[in-house]
Amino acid sequence: MGAVLSFGQDPRWRRFLVSRLDVGPGVNVLDVATGTAMVAREVVAATGARVVGLDLSPDMLRRGIAETAAAGMGDRVRFLQGDGQRLPFADETFDALTFTYLLRYVDDPAATLAELVRVVRRGGTVAGLEFHVPKPPWSWAWWVYTRLAMPVVGRLVSRDWSAVGRFLGPNISAFYDHHPLTEQFAMWRSAGVQDVQAQIMSLGGAVVVWGRRSHGG
Repeated sequence: MGAVLSFGQDPRWRRFLVSRLDVGPGVNVLDVATGTAMVAREVVAATGARVVGLDLSPDMLRRGIAETAAAGMGDRVRFLQGDGQRLPFADETFDALTFTYLLRYVDDPAATLAELVRVVRRGGTVAGLEFHVPKPPWSWAWWVYTRLAMPVVGRLVSRDWSAVGRFLGPNISAFYDHHPLTEQFAMWRSAGVQDVQAQIMSLGGAVVVWGRRSHGG
C-alpha cells in the first residue's frame, strides 16, 4: 500500500536511503521503525551487512520476520520489539543506522535523533526517510491528493487504510509547520551528526536526510 499511495515511489525512496550508507559485508546496521523490514532487506541485498530491525509493533515485526524468511534473509536480519525513543543498546553498538517515517510519531524529534545517534559509532552513517510537503507549483496537487484522493484509495482496500489515508496528509503538514526542514537540519547537527545532506524526492513528496556521526560527539 505504501507503493500504491506514493504512485510507486516509496520503494525508490527506500533504495536511495540505503544507497547513502557507507557499509559493507559483515558490519552491523540498525534499522529503526523497520515495519515489515523493507529497508532492512534492501540493506542486506545492497551491502551484505547484518541488520537488526527494531519496531514498536509486534504485528509489523511478525510480517517482517515472515517476509524476510521468504526472501532467504532470515539469517541476516534479527528482529527486536522496541521504542526508537529509548533504544536498548549500548553506545556505539552499530556501524550505521537507518530510520523510516519515524520523527512524525515521537514526542520529541530532537531528543529521538540524539538517541539514534548515540548507538552509532563515531564516523558511522545515520540516514532517515520522511514524507515531505512539496513547494509550489506542486503543493496544490499534493494537498488535493492527500486530503481528497488518498482516503478514497485507502477505502477501496479496507477501513483501516481509509483511516490512514485521512490521517497522513494533515499529520505531514502539521509536522512541517512545527519542524520545517531547516530546523530538522539543526536537530541533526545538535544530535552530533556532521556533513548533513538532504535529497528531496519525487517533486517534494519525500526527503532523505543523512550524515555521519561526529568523531567528537
